[in-house]
Amino acid sequence: MRIKEFLIKNKETLQLIYGILLIILIPLLVAFNTIFIINKYNKGIDATLQRQALSLGRSIYSLLKNDLDSLEKLQPKIKTLLLKNNDIEDISILIPENGNFKVIASSDEETAGESRQFYYYNIAWMQPDNDGLATDSLRLAITSENEEGEVENAPKEDRFWLLAMPMSNAKGEKHSLLSIKLSSKIVDELTNYNKNASFFLLLLTVFIIILFLAAAVRLWDYAILYKKIREVDQMKDEFISMASHELRTPITAIRGYNSMILDGSFGEINNEVRESLEIVQSSSTRLADLIEDLLNVSRIEQGRIKLECAPTEPEKIIKEILKELKVQADAKNLELKYSPHAEILPMLNIDSDRFKQILINLIGNAIKYTEKGGVEIITSQKKNIFEIKIKDTGMGIAAEARERLFEKFYRVRNEKTLNITGTGLGLWITKQLVELMDGKILVDSMENVGTQITLQFPAVKV
Repeated sequence: MRIKEFLIKNKETLQLIYGILLIILIPLLVAFNTIFIINKYNKGIDATLQRQALSLGRSIYSLLKNDLDSLEKLQPKIKTLLLKNNDIEDISILIPENGNFKVIASSDEETAGESRQFYYYNIAWMQPDNDGLATDSLRLAITSENEEGEVENAPKEDRFWLLAMPMSNAKGEKHSLLSIKLSSKIVDELTNYNKNASFFLLLLTVFIIILFLAAAVRLWDYAILYKKIREVDQMKDEFISMASHELRTPITAIRGYNSMILDGSFGEINNEVRESLEIVQSSSTRLADLIEDLLNVSRIEQGRIKLECAPTEPEKIIKEILKELKVQADAKNLELKYSPHAEILPMLNIDSDRFKQILINLIGNAIKYTEKGGVEIITSQKKNIFEIKIKDTGMGIAAEARERLFEKFYRVRNEKTLNITGTGLGLWITKQLVELMDGKILVDSMENVGTQITLQFPAVKV
């Protein structure tokens, strides 16, 4: 339990440490893998060069074997071999003499007659006929002063392969030692180029990985933040739901008693009191509407809203809503017109109560935001899609505002709407309800001309 409590308590710190470890370890593993592969590649190249050097040595041995006893023929052949192969830097024939090796023929004629003491030659001399040693200059250990400057001090870019192979004469007697110096410059240049390219790609890969991991850690933080926001949002929704339920009862009581006083149930009241009570009634009605909107928002967001959809005749509901809202339209001298496209409208699979709520909200808004002219409800049908258009001659909506019209708590703010009350939740709730009934809601508006809201629902096939 203590470990679990520790992990929970230090969750964010551990996540940060985990992210840092990823940023360090993954690039290191990629770098290690690349270096390992490069080293394996270099070893493979060296093994191939060694085999090729031995193969070349055997070929040269075969060409020179019959002329080992004739220096006059041997020297020109060595010169010819050197000219034909640019990778050969030196060819020497040495014979053992007093524990050392004496040069009897060489591509560098000035070295003829030199005596060399080199452990490598001693080991090569002990090899079987037609076999020998091939080693790169970086691995050689030198004891002879003559060879010391040639091999030990050679820079890495001048690396070469030294082949030493015992040779037998035509009689089959071990006669001399073949020494060939092969340049590996071209191969080393290609290898170094590939190595440098690999390291460049490695650095680029590591850099990209670090950027990716840094972004991943940041996204991780965002995910944690999002989770916390979701938790806070859920707490907020639960609080709003609870508070709305708790407020609904007293508001209902206030409105009820206020109506009774206005009706004279508790006796006559003077005009001054009546005006004050009417303000109370109006304010409590707005508050009740806000509470109802908040409850609807809470139900929709938490998925608790229940719809009882069934095939329904929309015309009856439309006429009923128009009758209810005619009082508001008449109060503003607005024409409220209904224009059905057919005598019998198609059936819709809708929840009748929620459908009423949608129409009341949309037609009510059209009346609310229209000062002169009127509001017209038009129906139409395109194939199996039934449309209800609510068209007004009101103040209209700007293009920027149309994009945010169905956002939660959004209201169009301008000089004309300053004195018009509203919660900014009605259209959001309407859109959610329409979509829950497999419908669509569209808006088309022009500022100072009017607005048209279109509802689309699939018609029920009879």
